[in-house]
Amino acid sequence: MEFKNLLFAVEDGVATITFNRPKALNAMNTETMKELMDAATLCRNDDAIKVLILTGSGEKAFVAGADISEMQNLRPKEALAFMELGNETLRLIETLPKPSIAAVNGFALGGGTEISMACDMRFASETARFGQPEILIGLIPGWGGTQRISRLIGMGRAKELIMCGEQVDAKRAYDVGLVNRIFPLDQLLPETKKFARKLAGMPGFALKMAKHSINYGYDLALDNGIRLEMECCAQCFSTDDQKEGMKAFLEKRKPVYTGS
Repeated sequence: MEFKNLLFAVEDGVATITFNRPKALNAMNTETMKELMDAATLCRNDDAIKVLILTGSGEKAFVAGADISEMQNLRPKEALAFMELGNETLRLIETLPKPSIAAVNGFALGGGTEISMACDMRFASETARFGQPEILIGLIPGWGGTQRISRLIGMGRAKELIMCGEQVDAKRAYDVGLVNRIFPLDQLLPETKKFARKLAGMPGFALKMAKHSINYGYDLALDNGIRLEMECCAQCFSTDDQKEGMKAFLEKRKPVYTGS
């Protein structure tokens, strides 16, 4: 599949989607969001793809936000359709039965922060910057920003970022729990791919169940979340990988997982 505004590559079971509108700082317009949905759908349906990485082209931006030149004259009905497209796409990424990592190489503002938060993990360059500056142009986040950021960093910090529209650097993002790891810019993508290959070598169904249990158990009452976890764990006993993993442990050797 070829795209106009994205680069798409697969290597060693790891798919990398690169936002490729560098002149617009990789800002998201309708066309790019539709391409992202198509690429994410491809990742969902291709069993050879084990892990997804999202990153931006160039050194300045991951995604600098939604494309304001496209948004400025939208009427409420059209704006709602644009937000619905974005949220459907990000929810598709968030619920992929495979791990996803945002490799944030520069500005991740507005929609950029929202896209990164739809991923399971966020790795950032030392030059990365995050923020939800929509308030500065008379808006609020529309692609899940108010909801995901409060779940990641707490309601108080979320309100501070969203109501003031301020940006934070990679270190501050790490300190508040928005970012998992920080690397020098030239090491960001190699280190992210290294980590992704490690995940790709894990038993795939167990990864799926771990993600499912965390995602869908988060808002449940503790007893219900634990019940979900037990049922997901029990399902792992239906796989060849579980049998291989336990056998290898007892035989003191490295397991060979097949994804079955």
